[in-house]
Amino acid sequence: MKALIYDAPETLDFRSAPDPEPGLGEHLVRIHAAGICGSDMHAWMGHDARRPAPLILGHEAAGVIVGGPRDGERVTINPLVACGTCAACAGGRDNLCGARQIISMPPRQGAFAEWVAMPDANLIAVPGDVTLIRAALTEPLACGWHAVRLARQVVPDAARALVIGGGAIGVGSALALAAQGVGDVTVVEPNAGRRATLEAMGLRALAAPDDSLFDVVIDAVGLAASRATASACARPGGVIAHIGLGEDRGGLDVRRMTLQEIAFLGTYTYTAQDFRDTAQAIFDGRLGPLDWIDLRPLSEGAEAFRAIRMGDVPHPKVVLIPDGVT
Repeated sequence: MKALIYDAPETLDFRSAPDPEPGLGEHLVRIHAAGICGSDMHAWMGHDARRPAPLILGHEAAGVIVGGPRDGERVTINPLVACGTCAACAGGRDNLCGARQIISMPPRQGAFAEWVAMPDANLIAVPGDVTLIRAALTEPLACGWHAVRLARQVVPDAARALVIGGGAIGVGSALALAAQGVGDVTVVEPNAGRRATLEAMGLRALAAPDDSLFDVVIDAVGLAASRATASACARPGGVIAHIGLGEDRGGLDVRRMTLQEIAFLGTYTYTAQDFRDTAQAIFDGRLGPLDWIDLRPLSEGAEAFRAIRMGDVPHPKVVLIPDGVT
């Protein structure tokens, strides 16, 4: 098969790679769409030791099953493979499984390729009236869905929310907040082109926060600066949900958070149920038209990574399409 392979920092090569071989209980999926995630960008820049080169990146994907009892079924892919038997899995928190694997991290190759092999339980059927490009957004949107669900457990009556970051995770969080009943949502995004895209979607977008305080603050960036913003903008008794993995130190005003009893939640990916719920919300149209995507050929993926790095992509999400897919 052809694949986009990460060979070294800021080096991607589109070339032939071995076809995946499905294991017991797995299906072979022909990839039709695969999104570029912030974690893919971090790996490409050489900042993620969990993703050593050479490696096929990509974990936001949808495609068509080829062969077996589900042959021809259109599916979106939950890339997180859990053991299903540990205490975390039994408690419905399979995203915390100690044996979890995710495609785009060894030993599983990623979805910037023509094919991927996945367990049956990780493949969610997509209705015929939903495009596989939209279905490929399930994974990034599920991250926001999970964060919002956890934050609302802390502040059930949340009415106002701030999302820091206007990329796909931030946009997904904003859409999930609205879908889960939080009516007043503001997104902070310094990139003017991206702000224009957010405003065209009907979202309130600011270059920097004002003096308002919020019940829920979602940090979809994860830098020291964004954590400083989060800890300043949460209201007393509010909650910060931290999704971003930009850098691991600095930023939080722990004194203010302590004195004002502001809760802090680290949120990682999503549970299998969150993934299913997000997929259903997409299928039902509750997350909007999802038309904020930049489509590019997989063979031009290296150029797409560079464009994202340079800030030349106003769209929250770039999705790569393997050559020959229609």
